[in-house]
Amino acid sequence: MSEVTYYVALPFVSSEDGIAPGEAVECFNPNAAVMRAEALSRKPGHVGPVAFSRTEDPATGDFGDATVIRKFGGVPNDLSAL
Repeated sequence: MSEVTYYVALPFVSSEDGIAPGEAVECFNPNAAVMRAEALSRKPGHVGPVAFSRTEDPATGDFGDATVIRKFGGVPNDLSAL
């Protein structure tokens, strides 16, 4: 079975500890993820969103590392700590 790639727009919101991820939105393709992330960047309360992709092997359930497509607003450069 082949791998499946998911495209996601993920907003970040202010929290007591800095910023925290909001509710992720799955998208059909990379362009849709970027467009959704851009729309989320204008939503009140959001620090900034990121559009990314992630590949899964359905046979094992293992996910590869996320690949950032585009960031908007105050999203930190290093997302590994979130």
